[in-house]
This record gives sequence, structure tokens and C-alpha cells, in this order.
Amino acid sequence: MAKKEITAADIRKSVEEENVRYLRLMFTDILGTIKNVEVPISQLDKVLENKIMFDGSSIQGFVRIEESDMYLYPDFSTWMIFPWETSERGNKVARLICDVYNPDGTPFAGDPRGALKRELKHMEELGFKSFNLGPEAEFFLFKLDEKGKPTMDLNDAGGYFDLAPTDLGEKCRREIVLELEMLGFEVEASHHEVAVGQHEIDFKYANAIEACDSIQTYKLVVKTIARKHGLHATFMPKPLYGINGSGMHCNMSLFTEAGNAFYDADGKLELSTVAYEFLAGLLKHARAFTAVCNPTVNSYKRLVPGYEAPVYVAWSGRNRSPLVRIPESRGASTRLEVRSVDPSTNPYLALTVLLASGLDGIENELKPMPAVDRNIYVMTREEREKAGIHDLPSTLHNAIKELRGDSVLRDALGEHIYTGFEEAKAIEWAAFREQVSEWEREQYLELY
Repeated sequence: MAKKEITAADIRKSVEEENVRYLRLMFTDILGTIKNVEVPISQLDKVLENKIMFDGSSIQGFVRIEESDMYLYPDFSTWMIFPWETSERGNKVARLICDVYNPDGTPFAGDPRGALKRELKHMEELGFKSFNLGPEAEFFLFKLDEKGKPTMDLNDAGGYFDLAPTDLGEKCRREIVLELEMLGFEVEASHHEVAVGQHEIDFKYANAIEACDSIQTYKLVVKTIARKHGLHATFMPKPLYGINGSGMHCNMSLFTEAGNAFYDADGKLELSTVAYEFLAGLLKHARAFTAVCNPTVNSYKRLVPGYEAPVYVAWSGRNRSPLVRIPESRGASTRLEVRSVDPSTNPYLALTVLLASGLDGIENELKPMPAVDRNIYVMTREEREKAGIHDLPSTLHNAIKELRGDSVLRDALGEHIYTGFEEAKAIEWAAFREQVSEWEREQYLELY
């Protein structure tokens, strides 16, 4: 989405011309859940003057009850009118994405959007202008039952790039694309993915903050339009056993005033020294950033061999089995693609740790391991060890242990976010570990 220069006067004018009667002030908690405070248009002056307050103690990972007052500072460039929320009288609902501030006017340390802004400032101090992201977020469509609850029934039997009639989600997906375009998204492609019931819509890259805002908006639009079609859209990484899970490949590039810092026409693979150093940083911190980029128990059901998701810390120019791939495009489109990220992640925190990893590689002039241009899935353990290829963490518990020992990523997140995130994930893992699954009963109930 192109950056929009919007002023308070522009918003006031839009409110009058479009008959906006409610405002949703949106922000994101540590776990990546979209939150919002809805106010009537009579509160517009307070909104534009950063005077809307909310109770931060009720939000996951924010503050204790004795520190509850927080303020929402809207980013005017995120002004958007929701086309699907119009009453019979023509009243409309608009939104603004907000940063979270303390009562004393300082940025709140637990705001994920603020964490990414801090790391972007670090980037600028190193001489870079922008960090761009092109996300590829996949999702599944399941049918709803008569009570409006999701079932496990998929809405189609399509496969990769299939066309109707096997792809029965095409109509829903097309309407999602139209809604996204109405909201200003530049959609580059939409198609059925590999698994039955699985879909992907790709939109143009943008700077990190804009891209993360767009991911959150994209999820909201997908879920809203799917429900209109009697479907439930889920970004759960692995909703079904035996088929591919959903990823959110992250195509990333660094820019300076001179252009794409990853491109060098005379470099090996036409990549610059900066690109290789950034790549080396990603590989160095991969096991730790997995906790943030794959933040649920279910995420690790996707990161297994056999379903196209990466399992090993390696890179390649073409091979799709490693963690990091270098797409063929060069020049301004030169980028690194991290393939492990899944759409359950908090995009602001994911970009924070990915950027911090790459910048650590640049600052310390790290060099990456040699490229792996063969299928890692068919390599033996001995062959992988000889090539210096390590496994990604196999569980959320193991990933959190890796993050705990990575001071670079902990510093990037900040102690407030890191502590809140680790506590939440420890509770999630404990709850999962204590459950007795149907698989266990099938395996052991009669045998023992």
C-alpha cells in the first residue's frame, strides 16, 4: 500500500463527506491480537488530539492494574473507512491504527508497533533508509455450521493454482481481493494453495510499519468477507494433519538513499556484502527468532519434513527446502525470503526480531555458511552435520529456550515485551503438555 499523507483536516473532511459515525482505534497486543476502542464521531476532537484513554491492565502483556491508564496516539496515515460496515441509514465506520503511550507522553515499552519503530531507528543509525517487507500470508477456509461455528469441513477440493469448479473458494477469494483494493491495497496475485481449502493473496511490498499494518488489516478483511460467504477463515499454521500448513513467507530488503542495499551487479549471485551479512545474521539467530515468528504450539506441527515448510537452518539461491531463499529478481527487487514464519505471528514483533538479526550480521560483518543447493530433506543427519546445517526448534518450549539465551533479540524486543511474551508462552506450553490427546488414547489405552 502506498504511503498516504493524511492530515487532521483531511480526516475531518472525510468524516463529513462519507457520513462516518463511528471510529475504531486499533492496536495490537503482544500475542498479535487486534484490539480496538470504538468511539462515536462526537469524540473526533479527542481522537485527533491523542486524548483517548483505555485500560491497559485488561490487555495481554501490557501493564498491572495499578498502572492501567494508557493513551492511544492515532497514525493519521492509517485512516481507512470500512466498506462492509454501513448501516441502513448510510452511516459508516472508519479506523485508525494507533501507537500506545504512557500518561506522561512517552511511548509505552510494551507496544509491539513501538518495538518495531525502535529497531527501525537502530537501522537508520546504521545508515539505512528503509526496511521493506512483502508478505505471503496463507489461510484455510472451513464451512460454518448452522450456529455460525467453524467446522472441520473444507469448502473445496482444489490444489495449487487450481481453477473452479474444484476451487470453490474462488468467489470468496475474489471478493476479498476487491475489498482489499477498495481499501488501497495493491494486490499482486491471488490463488489456491497446495492444500485443499488453502488460499493465498499477495500484496505489494511496503516499508515495515506499513506492511505490518497491512497484514493486520488483511487478516480482518479475510475473516470478515469469509463469514459473509458462510465460511471461517483461519490463519492457524496447521489446522489439519497430513496436508501442508499455512506459512507467511517474508520477502525482505534494506534500502539506502542510493537504492537496494542487497543488490550488487558485480557481487556473487549479484548480492552485496550487506546482503550476505544480513543473511548471516538471520542464520545465526534463526533458532531464537523462531519463538516469535512461530509463536504457538501448533506452529511446530507445520515445521516438519514432508510438507514444504523449512525445518533446517540453511540458505540457497533457488532451493526451496532451506530456511532462507534468494528469489531470482535483482535490481530494486533483490530480497531475502525467510520461509519459516507463519501467520499466527505478531507481525510487528516478527519484523523486529528479523531486522535485529540481520542488523547484528551487518554490525559484526558476519559471513554466512555456504549455500545448500540440494534437497535437505533427503540428506542424512551425518550429511547435514558435515554441512553445518542445524535443525529449527521442534517445539515451542525449545524455541523459547533459544530466545531466552539470545541477548540481541531480547534487547530488540525490550524487557517488557520479552517478559510478557515468555510468560504467556510458558503458560500455553504447560497447558498443552498437560492435555491427553486422542492420539495417545488410540496408541496406549489398550496396549497398556
